[in-house]
Amino acid sequence: MIQLLSIIALGFFLGMRHATDPDHVLAVTTIVSRQRSIHHAALIGILWGLGHTITILTVGSAIILFGLIIPPRVGLTMELSVGLMLILLGLLNLSGIMRWVTETFTPSGPGYSHPHEHGDFIHDHPHNHAPETHGHSDDATPLGWMDRTFGRLGFYQIVRPLAVGIVHGLAGSAAVALLVLTTIRVSSWAVLYLLVFGLGTVAGMMLITVAIALPFRFSEGRFAHLNRGLGLVSGLASLAFGLFIVYKMGFISGLFSSHPSWIPH
Repeated sequence: MIQLLSIIALGFFLGMRHATDPDHVLAVTTIVSRQRSIHHAALIGILWGLGHTITILTVGSAIILFGLIIPPRVGLTMELSVGLMLILLGLLNLSGIMRWVTETFTPSGPGYSHPHEHGDFIHDHPHNHAPETHGHSDDATPLGWMDRTFGRLGFYQIVRPLAVGIVHGLAGSAAVALLVLTTIRVSSWAVLYLLVFGLGTVAGMMLITVAIALPFRFSEGRFAHLNRGLGLVSGLASLAFGLFIVYKMGFISGLFSSHPSWIPH
């Protein structure tokens, strides 16, 4: 029992540490830099962590339980996908497309509507309605919490960090699973470790996104030039690091050659 508890504790804290990897931080920074709510920034971190956990748990469990072997070219391609994603996020941020998409797909203002449920009946009404125009409060219906929590994020805002987390999970899943196999011999415990590792990553990324969002949030009104500068720096850093990963995987590790060499790390 003590050994199992030690595995759980180790997995959680290593997952939190894993969230601080440079490529992870840069990816969420380009997203959070356009977010104006600390609460929503935390949700973005949670969604990123969930996407990352889905991939880690799926691919890692296949390696642990079924002895799945990932060929070098496939492994390098998974690593390359992270670089390409960072390049895309950087370009979207620098071009202003990221801001336009965020403003377009994120409902805002007092007049936007959302679905509301009364038993089996669902209808739309403005979010900021007056009490006299509607006979109940948001808290009185099952959709109230979801409306308040996810209503202003929009579908795109939810899918984007989830997809980014899934891509990042592809790059790290093999390394994490192989590391677990060398230290934990019981397959069920190894899979449990992956799950707890993912939960630690969710917690760590939530804290990171909140910490990143704070300077963007408080510099928006008082220091507009600083706010734009922070967004520009995050975009440039994401682009540069993405190009570095593509160069490393494609040329140094030989993905674009006939003899690729890949060591999960």
